[in-house]
Amino acid sequence: MGQEQSIVDASTPPETLSERSLRGVAEYITSGRARRIVVMTGAGISTAAGIPDFRSPNTGLYANLARLNLPHAEAVFDISYFRSNPKPFYVLAKELYPGQFHPTVSHVFIALLAAKGLLSQLFTQNIDCLERRAGVPDDLIVEAHGSFATQRCIECKQPFPDDAMREFVARGDVPRCPPCKGLVKPDIVFFGEALPTAFAAKGHFPRTADLVLVLGTSLMVFPFAGLPDDVPAKTPRVLFNLDKVGSLGSRRDDVLVLGECDEGVRELADALGWREELEGKWRRLVGDEEAERQLRRTEAEVCGTILRHGHSGPGVRRSDVVLGGLLTLYALGLAGWRLLVVRQHI
Repeated sequence: MGQEQSIVDASTPPETLSERSLRGVAEYITSGRARRIVVMTGAGISTAAGIPDFRSPNTGLYANLARLNLPHAEAVFDISYFRSNPKPFYVLAKELYPGQFHPTVSHVFIALLAAKGLLSQLFTQNIDCLERRAGVPDDLIVEAHGSFATQRCIECKQPFPDDAMREFVARGDVPRCPPCKGLVKPDIVFFGEALPTAFAAKGHFPRTADLVLVLGTSLMVFPFAGLPDDVPAKTPRVLFNLDKVGSLGSRRDDVLVLGECDEGVRELADALGWREELEGKWRRLVGDEEAERQLRRTEAEVCGTILRHGHSGPGVRRSDVVLGGLLTLYALGLAGWRLLVVRQHI
């Protein structure tokens, strides 16, 4: 349940949007003025799928790596450490490997933009391949930090077969290159490695965008974190995130939707008149059982956000505090409460 905010004075009108809100964004899209939408995503769009983000206290990926006895959490993605001790990465890879997770509503919304011919380019920090599974065409995806989609030897660079890789990861074993015996690693960008060439080749897309959507990222890792600042001054930027990040919110056509990504995306879909299409596409893709699991995760995350921040926290409205009590009861096991029912206006 996103709260639309801005740090621009409310008396200052937007330059491009009719109003600084999701309704204004929806009007901008449906008017045909947004034909080159650039989307930038981070781990926050995958948490409802059951994949932890990296930096959330206690629940993030880095917070759960203590059991691997690493010198520091980031070492699991450090190429120098991997060369000397690849085992911790493959323990983690078994938990994160594609095939066991399903796209979220946020992923499917991006695929819907692509299907409608509105998506110019997607830049993602995620390595989970869920954008592909949602149906976003490969040529519209820039995986800025690489992904699990392919793998190769770190010495001779020879590609390694997908089926063999899946078998090694399932066992938690470390694969080696048959010809040279070098270590095999998924094409994920580790600390100490260069970004994929596609990132530089398509880095100009934000400068040509007529609308930018930023979802679920802390914008802490450069150069990805600099992409929103490459957007022209009068191009609307919309942030779907738990917290304000980067320079988003500082421009007259910035809209901040603070809350869980899936809920914010649903609100935009409502404003666009796409909600039924979005929900149907998502449920057909993941199935009803997985859809219910994701809804429960989102409800728990919304409840946790409310309990952490209270009614004065960022992105939390007074009605959300009331909802927080209802969702707490739901989380404790009272049957019958559904967020999509009780989230209606209180």
